[in-house]
Amino acid sequence: MLKNSPRTFEARPTAEKQLALQLLLDAWEEAAYEGVDRDCLATTAIFAALSELISTYGEEPVAAMCQRLPERVRGGEFSLTGLTRQ
Repeated sequence: MLKNSPRTFEARPTAEKQLALQLLLDAWEEAAYEGVDRDCLATTAIFAALSELISTYGEEPVAAMCQRLPERVRGGEFSLTGLTRQ
């Protein structure tokens, strides 16, 4: 995902990624239940994710990754359809 970095991500979800996603989705639902607007949650989650990636990999690798987001979104990579929530 991010080139020229000491850490890399696997192409397929791992058990740790599945757990992380489930924990984030649970926290998301709790925040929504408490009245936080879902658009606000989404914007904040994107900010938090990009901030963390930048602190780990730096701005240029993250910017390069973000340039590929449109094709990844269109390809369904971020769609939860088909994923099972436990």
